[in-house]
Amino acid sequence: MTNECPIKIGHLKFLENQVNPIHFLFAIHNHQPVGNFEWVFNDAVKYCYEPFLDTLSRHPKIRLTLHHTGSLLEWLEENRPDYLKKLKNLSDRNQIELMGGAFYEPLISTLSEEDALGQIEMMNQYLFEKFGKKPKGMWLAERVWEPQLASIIHQSGIEYTLLDDTHFYYAGLQEKDMFGHYVTEDKGKTLSVFPIHKGLRYLIPFNTPEKTIEFLASVSSHLGDRGITLGDDGEKLGLWPGTYKWVFEEKYLDRLFNLLEENAHWIKMTPFSEYLETHPPMGRTYLPNASYEEMMEWSLPTKAQKLYEGTLQDLKNSGRYEALRPFLRGGFWRNFFSKYPESNLMHKKMTHVSRMVSKIHDAKEKEKAQKELWKGECNCPYWHGLFGGLYLNYLRHANYTHLIKAEDIALKTHKGRLHLENLDYNCDGKDEILLSTKNFNLYLQPHEGGSVCELDYRPKHFNLTNVLTRREESYHEKIAHAEKEKQQTGGGQPKSIHDISTVKEEGLEQFLFYDWYTRFSFLDHLIHPATTLQQFYECRFREEGDFVNQPYTTEKIEKRENQVSIALKREGHLFREGFPPHPLTIRKTFSHDSKSHDSFQIHYRVTSSENQTAEIWFGTELNLTLLCGNDAKRYYRFNSQKPHVLLGAKGEMATCERVEMVNDEDHFTIQISSSPPTTVWYFPLETISQSESGFERTYQGSCILLLWKTLLSPQIPFEASIEFSVTSR
Repeated sequence: MTNECPIKIGHLKFLENQVNPIHFLFAIHNHQPVGNFEWVFNDAVKYCYEPFLDTLSRHPKIRLTLHHTGSLLEWLEENRPDYLKKLKNLSDRNQIELMGGAFYEPLISTLSEEDALGQIEMMNQYLFEKFGKKPKGMWLAERVWEPQLASIIHQSGIEYTLLDDTHFYYAGLQEKDMFGHYVTEDKGKTLSVFPIHKGLRYLIPFNTPEKTIEFLASVSSHLGDRGITLGDDGEKLGLWPGTYKWVFEEKYLDRLFNLLEENAHWIKMTPFSEYLETHPPMGRTYLPNASYEEMMEWSLPTKAQKLYEGTLQDLKNSGRYEALRPFLRGGFWRNFFSKYPESNLMHKKMTHVSRMVSKIHDAKEKEKAQKELWKGECNCPYWHGLFGGLYLNYLRHANYTHLIKAEDIALKTHKGRLHLENLDYNCDGKDEILLSTKNFNLYLQPHEGGSVCELDYRPKHFNLTNVLTRREESYHEKIAHAEKEKQQTGGGQPKSIHDISTVKEEGLEQFLFYDWYTRFSFLDHLIHPATTLQQFYECRFREEGDFVNQPYTTEKIEKRENQVSIALKREGHLFREGFPPHPLTIRKTFSHDSKSHDSFQIHYRVTSSENQTAEIWFGTELNLTLLCGNDAKRYYRFNSQKPHVLLGAKGEMATCERVEMVNDEDHFTIQISSSPPTTVWYFPLETISQSESGFERTYQGSCILLLWKTLLSPQIPFEASIEFSVTSR
């Protein structure tokens, strides 16, 4: 079914005798992620959720299904209990069906079965306690489907869910088969699934109400007593750019509801659970791994995504797209873990903490830990497409904060202050070294430059290395051609955010730099002596060593009751133009003494096995974040001197013995002390990404490069020591 309606406006009277009854199964999904800003919650209620409920209350014959995620419900309960009262009134008068889901809106296919069932049951119980009803259906986050979900959801007592028609096309069904519901199963456990009609998703609210009625008429004219499903984000009804004026001030929603009421003799507004009771399934189907079309496109690697986009456009230009559409598909949601190593690390943190929490024996402690864990499973920062998602540092920070809190509860069961593990933490086939102390989590990757992939300051539940690498995205080439002003929101139909192309500040193209390595910490560089700060900032410099992202070996791990030492080594080379490769060995040792719980040390030893002297420019790179680059409460301090320097600044500090990153907002300070003194380069890591409101620049963290110029000979190795400490105030 296409978006175009073959029936002209003004023919509604003629249609009255030409159509069959049709059930309009209408579901709205309202969500705000864990960690979103307070003002976003407030705006969402003011401009979207509350006006929708008020409009719905004025139209008692309009019956539909509403879903609110747990993170939103908890905020509403604390801040807007009057909204929940309105919701309960609508539920009590049987005008709305309340849909369940996994409480904190995770992708349940990426969770343990215990967590998946726990989150669904948490929502079931919440709705029963607050509204007196247990849900029969659930919203599946981002409609990410994998076949084993049928048996998991069945176990929770849920009877149905909604998926995009895309899933059904991939299973071999056709356009005529998209009206009603099907039964699917896994391990003998059944689940009803409704196909969401994509045409309706793009009509409401992005065309006139009359077009929606005419579209329903064109469908019902050749159907019997069947149903058509719309399940979509509530935020497009007031919160997406340009929609509030159109939907509420210009009365789009009132007009739509009026038309639905006027045509109630053939458009039946039926909740899903009632439809299930009166209409048998259209058959059994087995759906492949899928999500909505756009999500599957976004999950592709950038080069493949560009090729896919070009292929689709070629097929549309040739008129072959509709015929071939069932056989065209993008990627698989889980490949976001391959596309973005940062997403994978956060997910593996989640699965690691989940295993720890599952082993807690004390019921009360386990319940506390589970709630923190489940908040850290909120799906939004694990992926990126049209919405900011992974690129929004505060969403990643919120997930990490809750995961670290859950981990702290679990670690209370471990004896002693030092906990050391050697395991394949990030599931790449190679072991990482995980050290947990009283104040820190320090996760080492020997095979990836001997780097630190996660450094948590546990007293503040703060992942200090929660940064994002600058990488190419398929939409970057559109920035130069994007509109220079925000979309005009006055009058007329708004555009879908899929059709908006705006920039939130001019000159974004000048910040498009791409990193050739992942921005971990304690990465070891041998850079050409003529390299400038600007070249390093742009990641367009000559690297003379083979250490940055190459494997180190674990030379020794020593653990005593209160002390731990981890020694890593790589035998590599200095590559200098005009000279043969110069063999070099870098040893770095991470050590910690629990008596000094607020610090750890890194000792470097660089040796040459050649008989000739080499001048080297050796540096170690740290990538850290305090979440904001232009906040006066978060800044650098060099050698304890003033003036303070904002974290979004770029510069150089010569003969530096100590770099501090001060966080007056969260009341702690990072200190990086060097012996011998070093030259420090510092600059912000900023990404250019798209969001529903346009292309934007986002501070992801700060790069700090400690540089030493030295002459290296076989008799005189270069040695340097770094103390890394964090103190709370």
